[in-house]
Amino acid sequence: MWSKGTVWMNEGKDGYDYWVKHYEEPSEVYGLDAGHISKLEIRRHGELKTLVNYDRGWDVEVPDDADVQAVYALLLKKYN
Repeated sequence: MWSKGTVWMNEGKDGYDYWVKHYEEPSEVYGLDAGHISKLEIRRHGELKTLVNYDRGWDVEVPDDADVQAVYALLLKKYN
């Protein structure tokens, strides 16, 4: 199943769009941390540059940015 949306940070000032492909059953082989997520992408709201991309393996790993790490943690908790 695909899910998408926007997470707002810093009192609604900074948005992060996300797309997540997740399954009911976790996958040891393709799942992010052997979980339910097989694909994940995060971008700043309205921008084209990909900040995080996991497509059955890391293409763009989570950067050392507190907001992006917080969004990533929130998505892991919700979907993985």
